[in-house]
Amino acid sequence: MKIDIKEEMRSILEREAQAVRNIPVSDSYGQAVELIVDHVNRRGGKLITSGMGKAGQIAMNIATTFCSTGTPAVFLHPSEAQHGDLGVIQPADLLLVISNSGKTREIVELIHLADILVPGIPVIVITGDKDSPLAKGADVTLWTGGAPEVCPLGLTPTTSTTMMTVIGDVLVVATMQEIEFTREEYAKRHHGGYLGHKSSGGESVSSIKNKDYEVY
Repeated sequence: MKIDIKEEMRSILEREAQAVRNIPVSDSYGQAVELIVDHVNRRGGKLITSGMGKAGQIAMNIATTFCSTGTPAVFLHPSEAQHGDLGVIQPADLLLVISNSGKTREIVELIHLADILVPGIPVIVITGDKDSPLAKGADVTLWTGGAPEVCPLGLTPTTSTTMMTVIGDVLVVATMQEIEFTREEYAKRHHGGYLGHKSSGGESVSSIKNKDYEVY
């Protein structure tokens, strides 16, 4: 039986848009931004993001977006963390972990191991279950609202990853505003491509000079 793809598209767009509109707005966002600014932009630490599977891909995207907007961040794969990569964590750092279920084994273990290495390391959790183990153990919990997936099986991460991405955008933009991040600072971090060209006012990397060096 063939579906009406245009009608299905309208339905999916509306359901995902509604899920985003229903993300709970709370004081937790201000608390999360304050933690990030304090540990990274004041103390000189970094934001460490993590997640498994699709959530991990979202976490990686959030880390790279933070990096380009003045807040150093790295993605730590929770499985690789158990094989030495945990060593990237330093005393002033904090964790931002993503798990729709709020009980992903690898993430639970990562938080436990990180706390052994750096006791009391702050943890921000983005999750679809506000009553989950990860949510209850976090310093700050950002609940997606738990809307059902648009996947016809109700299983494939679809709506949930959209909400995770939006919440990441909220954190990035709010942090940029808090630290008063400028276009000039953006240009220092993003030289290539259209955005590099736009942020630098059309000046190419090859034309950047100072008294000590010249970039060719």
